[in-house]
Amino acid sequence: MKVLYYDCFSGISGDMNLGALIDIGVDKDYLISELLKLNISGYEIKAKKDVKNGISGTKADVILEECHNHDEESNCEHNHEAHEHGHGHHHEHGHEGHHEHHHHEHQHTHPTTSHHEHRNLMDIKSIIEASTLNQNVKNISLEMFKKVAEAEAKVHNKSIEEVHFHEVGAVDSIVDIVGAAIGLDYLKVDKIECSTVEVGSGFVKCAHGILPVPAPATAEILKNIPIKVNIPFEATTPTGAAILSYLVDEFTDAKNFRVERIGYGLGSKENAEIPNMLRIFIGERN
Repeated sequence: MKVLYYDCFSGISGDMNLGALIDIGVDKDYLISELLKLNISGYEIKAKKDVKNGISGTKADVILEECHNHDEESNCEHNHEAHEHGHGHHHEHGHEGHHEHHHHEHQHTHPTTSHHEHRNLMDIKSIIEASTLNQNVKNISLEMFKKVAEAEAKVHNKSIEEVHFHEVGAVDSIVDIVGAAIGLDYLKVDKIECSTVEVGSGFVKCAHGILPVPAPATAEILKNIPIKVNIPFEATTPTGAAILSYLVDEFTDAKNFRVERIGYGLGSKENAEIPNMLRIFIGERN
């Protein structure tokens, strides 16, 4: 049995997940070419090998045209939180790590035109369904998006139809979530397991005001999932939580498999006591 194991000792974000998937063997050119099938614009993907805390891994960034130097943990819009008709979550993190973007990068800019309006779940479903991605990728993507939308709806006391993703957030979330689905489909594992999930602590400043970590949507998505708190910042984002919530078959800290490959997806926090990265294993279990 082929097992994919998520070791979330420093949480998980969409970008960290993309980096880890590429690092463990998902072909980045294949990932980018598959994402082109969505026919959305306004972003480019950068992925490069780097070293953090003495550990080699892959730093992946979804760079948005509206934000320019954007990544998931240092954004001008908190890209994973939905907007209620324009009133969304704008997490104000620093822009750590952007000086790293000057070499060994893989870039692709998307030429198609973008829509300048908010998108709800049905809009995003239409984009995914209209693509030529395979049905498995479409199904995984839609279920993960549904997790985020349902959580936002509950947190804001809205119907799922009323929850809107702002243009910037929608593009970034689509790339992170569909990219995760493409990567998982590419790896073709039999089972997905995950450690106890580090969520972080503290507060984040948003358009709604100061919110506690884990952010309300993240906390909602992570219901019935074991969590821990050892890090003084937001370690797990709503998209990261949705990826785990839908994909993981079992949460366990026991790594009962023969390790074949290891991948590291590097985060953007610098000088953190605990290395800011996501580690994933592929192993074989008899």
